[in-house]
Amino acid sequence: MPYIVCLVRQKAIKLTPEEAIRQLYLQVLNKRLHYPFSRIQVEYGVNFGREVKRADIVVMDKDRPNTVYMLVELKKPKLKDGKDQLRSYCNATGAPIAIWTNGDQISYYQRKDPNYFEDIPGLPNANQTLADILQIKFTLEDLIANDKLIKENKSLKTLIEEMEDEVLANAGVDVFEELFKLIFTKLYDEWYSGQGNRRKTRSLEFRNTGQTEAALKSKIQDLFDGAKKKWEGVFSEDAKISLTPSHLSVCVSSLENVKLFNSNLDVIDEAFEYLINQSSKGDKGQYFTPRYVIDMCVKMLNPQEDEYMIDTAAGSSGFPVHTIFHVWRQILADEGLQASHLFSLEDKPPRCSEYVEEKVFAIDFDEKAVRVARTLNLIAGDGQTNVLHLNTLDYELWNEVTEQEEWDNIYNAGFKRLKRLRPKGNKDFREFQFDVLMANPPFAGDIKEPRMIARYNLAKKPDGKWQSKVGRDILFIERNLDFLKPGGRMAIVLPQGRFNNSSDKNIRDFIAERCRILAVGLHGNTFKPHTGTKTSVLFVQKWNDDPKVGALCPRQDDYNIFFATMQKSGKDNSGDKIWRKISSSSSPPDEELSELMPPSPMQRVVGVEGDFLQDVHGHLVVDHDLYNHEGLTEDGIAEAFIEFAKKEKLSFFESSPSVTPFDAVRYQQLMDGLEAVEIYFNVLNENEFFRYDAEYFNKEALDITSKIKKRHFFSIEEEYEVTKLAGFEFTKFFTSENMESDDFYIALTSKNIQHERLDLTDYITIEQETANTFLKRSRLQEEDIILSYTGIYRRSLVLQEGSYQLGPNICKLRRKGLKISPYFLSTFFNSKVGQVILDREKTLSAQPTVAMSRLRKIQVPIVSKIFQDSIKGLIKYSYKILKISQRIYFEAEDLLLSELGLKDWQPTE
Repeated sequence: MPYIVCLVRQKAIKLTPEEAIRQLYLQVLNKRLHYPFSRIQVEYGVNFGREVKRADIVVMDKDRPNTVYMLVELKKPKLKDGKDQLRSYCNATGAPIAIWTNGDQISYYQRKDPNYFEDIPGLPNANQTLADILQIKFTLEDLIANDKLIKENKSLKTLIEEMEDEVLANAGVDVFEELFKLIFTKLYDEWYSGQGNRRKTRSLEFRNTGQTEAALKSKIQDLFDGAKKKWEGVFSEDAKISLTPSHLSVCVSSLENVKLFNSNLDVIDEAFEYLINQSSKGDKGQYFTPRYVIDMCVKMLNPQEDEYMIDTAAGSSGFPVHTIFHVWRQILADEGLQASHLFSLEDKPPRCSEYVEEKVFAIDFDEKAVRVARTLNLIAGDGQTNVLHLNTLDYELWNEVTEQEEWDNIYNAGFKRLKRLRPKGNKDFREFQFDVLMANPPFAGDIKEPRMIARYNLAKKPDGKWQSKVGRDILFIERNLDFLKPGGRMAIVLPQGRFNNSSDKNIRDFIAERCRILAVGLHGNTFKPHTGTKTSVLFVQKWNDDPKVGALCPRQDDYNIFFATMQKSGKDNSGDKIWRKISSSSSPPDEELSELMPPSPMQRVVGVEGDFLQDVHGHLVVDHDLYNHEGLTEDGIAEAFIEFAKKEKLSFFESSPSVTPFDAVRYQQLMDGLEAVEIYFNVLNENEFFRYDAEYFNKEALDITSKIKKRHFFSIEEEYEVTKLAGFEFTKFFTSENMESDDFYIALTSKNIQHERLDLTDYITIEQETANTFLKRSRLQEEDIILSYTGIYRRSLVLQEGSYQLGPNICKLRRKGLKISPYFLSTFFNSKVGQVILDREKTLSAQPTVAMSRLRKIQVPIVSKIFQDSIKGLIKYSYKILKISQRIYFEAEDLLLSELGLKDWQPTE
């Protein structure tokens, strides 16, 4: 291990990760803050009774050399503990200032008493006092330059968790309400400082500047009252901050250096999603949509300034707010202004506010979510008036709800605008005339009220009667389509099963009858840690042949569909975001195309390779492949779709008069670099098992099936009868030694067989009577094939050597033709090719399942009888070798036991 000369101890020290951080921080204290090394000690002894512990770094008081002034606790990179230890050291030494860092994150604290440690914005230098730091004039410009989330590499959620641990857990208040009040108040403080010429002159008031705790609470309450007056309808007029002065002091110190009023709504989203308790939101299956998924949807639907947009399950109002940002960019470009002005808090063209006030709407049935949405809409130009607290599905009761005085006082203006968007002559609230709808409806729980169910066609059974309960997301599909005018377009997040389950075919038929279909599959981690449900985004445009009533989308039975599946997850398996790192510039394009192709987006990135990539606002960029972050990352699914839409002349993108070589090359390169395909789809031909999940149309499976179709092939049902072995749970182990024949095939539910190897397993001998019972109950015959149709592993194997456990969900394939032997078919199922084909046919219910109707349709290539016999011989030989190898292994084990004198030893039961 290398050594380094310590700056304080002046001797060689092992350069451990923690020591490296210490030496770097010693330089910060000395070079940047000007503390002489004579005032600094390392490994300082702190007495705890008879025990002495070592503080990493201390700075002694200038006038009292034996008194600790600052105390620094260091941890290895990425190690997040140590803060409790830091507090104990401060309490033992009386140090008024504490610093914690792991080399990546850093926190500064003022010790006010043994129970409370308040965040401070920074450290005084050797010529300053703590009071100097707290009382320095601090403007909005200063806040932007010193944003704690960027400088200390933290999230608002992390700060809230720290506040909960330190003060809020025992404060005896509603944590959501009190923190909501503080965030609301701070947003107002930032907004007010952004008006006129105050940006560089007005000192922010949401700060702890050393006044008494009572004076601080009075100041923050006055600020809160001003926010309520400016932005009505989020809190009641008589709402007060309930935190004690001491608790409030700690919370203000934690939040004061956080920049909330900016473009990165993900900062507040994550915090509010954490705060809203599971009983009011999570149990209903409603989770805030990640901002990068929202941005993909907005880019693909391309809303325009003259179009009306709504989110019918708004949550935090992410879709409406990002729609506003998208249209503002168009307006600024049209006005000849730079897009960098988008998030300044002043001097936007009047068209920006007019669009927000008149064209964008949001609805949610959860009162807390609506208040959050209205608050976040403040960032989008005071657009909270069109965020309405209504139950989208239960529109029959809207008249009753809207007549309540309290509701009317808050939402009247927005509701009046919404009513104007009904078709002429309509008095109810079933249909509206929106151009664009984006939503992530709750997909957990069922609607059971007969009154509501009777309003929806999708709630009917095949015989025309009403179901007793219907999934909430199913009703949202129909309801959302009713919100759209002819030619209107929609993006809706749905559980994967709706796209492929055989039981949901009626839903897909319902949509296909009314719309042109597009689809994008999301990664399974997208909504973690809240849920691991696999989801996809369905994009549709309602059919319309009449240009007078809406955008043109001529009805047709067959058309090209864009399918894509997200490959870069954006989150890890725990639900934590994966941040994009700066990589080396991508290789230049082919020389023949160099004149046609623009520079690689990554060639415009400034920074050191390996550092985390930041956007123009200094926020970290999530690593995904949905879009290109304004040229900072590679083009993604959204950019590929835009080229597809132009080529297909979809109404919401301008199409070129002719396709240029560059257009064709760009589109092909985009499709080649993504898990994306373009499929010519005929709804009528696919009607038997109509599905449109993007994973079904994955490139690998399409390539394999296209190659198989170039040969002569048969479908399974031509050669085999396929039936479920219902109700029989196979829980025994069997070997061929106990069977009447060794020509039986089974499916594996464990990892006994993989592509590269065969695993040795223990033999378990059973009585002949048990084996006969197995044969009788399962009604198996020689050369039957048994195949698992659920779960991850769908294997089939000759039951002649080895022992394997059978799962309950299996089916039987019985030969009725003579072209394909069971040996060949079993090998085909177990091969890499066969597994890809089986995986393609799976649908999602409780677990991946291949429907019997689809299994029967699987196409298998026809090969010669000589080749099939060769396969049979190889299978039998492989099991002969396996049995020999197992015997040899047991002989080796016996030799080992004999050498140790334990040949006859048996383990205790």
